[in-house]
Amino acid sequence: MFPLETLVSFFTASVLLAAAPGPDNIFVLTQSALQGPRAGFVVTLGLCSGLVVHTTAVAIGVAAIFQTSVAAYTALKLAGAGYLLFLAWHAFRASAAKITVDTKMRMPLLKLYRRGIIMNITNPKVSIFFLAFLPLFADPARGPIALQIMGLGVIFIFSTVIIFSAVALVSGSLGQWLTRSERAQKRMNKLAGMIFAALALSLLIDR
Repeated sequence: MFPLETLVSFFTASVLLAAAPGPDNIFVLTQSALQGPRAGFVVTLGLCSGLVVHTTAVAIGVAAIFQTSVAAYTALKLAGAGYLLFLAWHAFRASAAKITVDTKMRMPLLKLYRRGIIMNITNPKVSIFFLAFLPLFADPARGPIALQIMGLGVIFIFSTVIIFSAVALVSGSLGQWLTRSERAQKRMNKLAGMIFAALALSLLIDR
């Protein structure tokens, strides 16, 4: 369904965005450091379960918008470019986060899974980001938009599982490194900012 070039660029962007410091991967990091990698894997499964909900909602919504009006679909992509530029601006301005491991954050595994789902589903920024990000790689000439969005969502979730699982596995050393190195966090934020800006530019020049 997707050309190899599109798959590679989308997967690469997804991996880099998943690796950029944020509330989700920091939560995976802290829980893994506190309770071991298994806790991090459980949190990751919860977060990715929430991503399935967001992906489905965006796929249905984008398909409906495109079927209603090509102009509306174009407006959505332009709005998405604006939002990605907004994210890039915030990423460039972001300061290093203070990462701590609080023993009060210890939770049973089932509760961690539910927490991951709730954290993701109740975060409207995820849906907004998906609305801006996923349509960038969809092309009506390749078939139904909804199926393409779902496919892209699956790839994004797969990349998230890879990165977050790696975070869980190396949580101890990674946590110490990020805690000690504000420069490393700032570089990751700047990398995320460049990715957001590049995606926004792609949307703006896409015809």
